[in-house]
Amino acid sequence: MTAGVRPAPSAVRPYEFPVVHRSQLASGLRILVAPMSRLPIVTVLALVDTGALDDPAGMEGAAVLTAKTLLEGAGALDGPALTDRLEGLGTTLLGATDWDSSSLRFTATTSRLDEVLALFADVLRTPTFPPADVARRRDERLAAIAQELAEPRGLADLRFAGFLFEPHARFARDVDGTAASVARLDARAVRQFHATRYAPARTTLIFVGDVTPSRAEALAARTFGDWSVAAPPARAARANPAIIARRTVVVDKPGAAQSELRVGHLGVPRVHPDHLAIVVMNAILGGLFSSRINLSLRERHAFTYGASSVFDWRRDAGPFVVSTAVKSEVTDRALEEILREIDAMRAAPPTVSEVELATEYLAGVFPIRYETTAAVAGALAAATLYALPEDWFSTYRTRVRAVTPAEVHAAARAHLDPSRILALAVGDAKVIAEPLARLGVGTTETVASDRDPAEDA
Repeated sequence: MTAGVRPAPSAVRPYEFPVVHRSQLASGLRILVAPMSRLPIVTVLALVDTGALDDPAGMEGAAVLTAKTLLEGAGALDGPALTDRLEGLGTTLLGATDWDSSSLRFTATTSRLDEVLALFADVLRTPTFPPADVARRRDERLAAIAQELAEPRGLADLRFAGFLFEPHARFARDVDGTAASVARLDARAVRQFHATRYAPARTTLIFVGDVTPSRAEALAARTFGDWSVAAPPARAARANPAIIARRTVVVDKPGAAQSELRVGHLGVPRVHPDHLAIVVMNAILGGLFSSRINLSLRERHAFTYGASSVFDWRRDAGPFVVSTAVKSEVTDRALEEILREIDAMRAAPPTVSEVELATEYLAGVFPIRYETTAAVAGALAAATLYALPEDWFSTYRTRVRAVTPAEVHAAARAHLDPSRILALAVGDAKVIAEPLARLGVGTTETVASDRDPAEDA
């Protein structure tokens, strides 16, 4: 090879997403099995169709606290004994909750699958929720909230949602709840949430790894076949209206040397016909290191170490938001550049090379994202949650490469809306408020850092 000549990339290797086998128990519990026999391990994930949107009003955070305290004891075992048993089997259980769902998963060797799954079923079906442990987990969350409110980055994220949505909207509050709502939670609250929202008809059990469909289905029937909790009622409709107004909010942090900027508006639901075009558009705008916003703020202007944009995908429309941290004295100029890039994205189609760079990146990293059994289980959970087509993953690379500049431009014009922009800056109001007001991004309001707009409801 000639010195100084960059080697050409090799041909794109084919990738096949695992074949998924589907079945269902009489109770309504769904079973997905994706055999991957490369290693003698299996990931099992239980996806429960309940999340933060099911929190009772005034008790936001119940769904998250329930998931966090499942492991504090189940069946005849208390928390320490349960942990010891799982560690002895070479595994641990991991729980998570988002707006729409809760999940519990483990990865174990194939030889230990039966034993771990039995414990896993106890945790999911018969958690004990000891009052002292629930209180400890609650207090940990309250301490985390205090830390988030004290740290500019966390404060900016919380306040952006609070000012983007109407005060009574669930999305105006953090998925984990607020200090006031979490303080109201106790063992009775999480037991009630579990009893009314966790049920086989709302659960999908996903097996990925060195397991056959017949064995997985037999194990599911053995451990969950007699789970007969009645299906909970359908989720009550909870509106999450956004405030449709162009405006600037300054959250005052006296003496701050830099500003945390959040710029955006209401986005779209995950299940939308323009989803892939939006993904490619956002990659070009702010989703990649080579994106327009990052190159502008970091490389051309040296305002920041990094800037990015994201559409927060949910069943309901979540936020579109650009995030960065900049020196206080350039806060207005950084906002101006962000708005300029959004306007440019809408003004003309991206170049062919920009689209190719984005689509080849998205297609290229796709196999890397799904190399492990846990990653594939997570992908199948998302596909189940959003009712994606069965061939979504097997055809993804082809479809994303087919996105055109015209489709990206159409997505930008339809789903980027400068007339609805909320620009929020957490920083020293004495330094940043007046320059931001001069930009004229709607009305400018300065608020104290302890002002929670969600509490205005």
